[in-house]
Amino acid sequence: MLSPAGASPSGKAPDFESGIRRFESSRPNSVPRREAPRLRPARLPAVVLVAVVWVLAAATVVAAIAPGDPIHPRAYLSGRLLVADDSMDDTRFASTVILMVAHDEGGAFGLVVNRPLGRRPFRELLQGLGDKDGPSVGEAEIHYGGPVEPLRGYVLHGPDYRSLATRDVNSFTVMTPTLDVIRLLARGDGPRAYLIAFGYAGWAPGQLEGEIAAGAWFVIDADAALVFGKDHAGKWQRARARRGVDL
Repeated sequence: MLSPAGASPSGKAPDFESGIRRFESSRPNSVPRREAPRLRPARLPAVVLVAVVWVLAAATVVAAIAPGDPIHPRAYLSGRLLVADDSMDDTRFASTVILMVAHDEGGAFGLVVNRPLGRRPFRELLQGLGDKDGPSVGEAEIHYGGPVEPLRGYVLHGPDYRSLATRDVNSFTVMTPTLDVIRLLARGDGPRAYLIAFGYAGWAPGQLEGEIAAGAWFVIDADAALVFGKDHAGKWQRARARRGVDL
């Protein structure tokens, strides 16, 4: 974890590329989902936001996702929504809607899009990133992205902002693993639609397929309202109403 002010213990600036390589070497399938640590949503102190320093930089998620990659084949669930069935008895996933960021033969990675944890001033977020003098307006809404590595931060956003590091998720959602997008958002610029999440949901090869076959989840096509809409309390019911409609 990076120390406050966004510097490493040695005092050097974070090495984003090595962070990406470290994350890719420990892909989500190496962490059994059922053994993931539980997030404590009651507290999200400013110091925790320092964790966003980043692992946002490591948010390449999977080595298979590269800048400019086309949308993944429909045989996999990348870019679609995974919706918890009524019978889901795991409280970490009950009534959740998960955007599948990556899914292939090596496993699956997704972010919950309907569990906000609370709001923090962008100023605190910038201070945690070491940008104490940067302009900032408003607050950032922080979301629970999943139970695995809850101090890792990720930003999903619309394609109206792109950098060389931007990764496609679907036709209206991308992920950018650099700090520039946070600085833009803090100034009131950047993408119009975005979601900042901590933690993720990960599955080993074949694990998610088995859970779907067992009836724990169903899959629907994603839309911007379900991913970026502010009616988080109603997302699961709306997604549930579409069961069997999206084939």
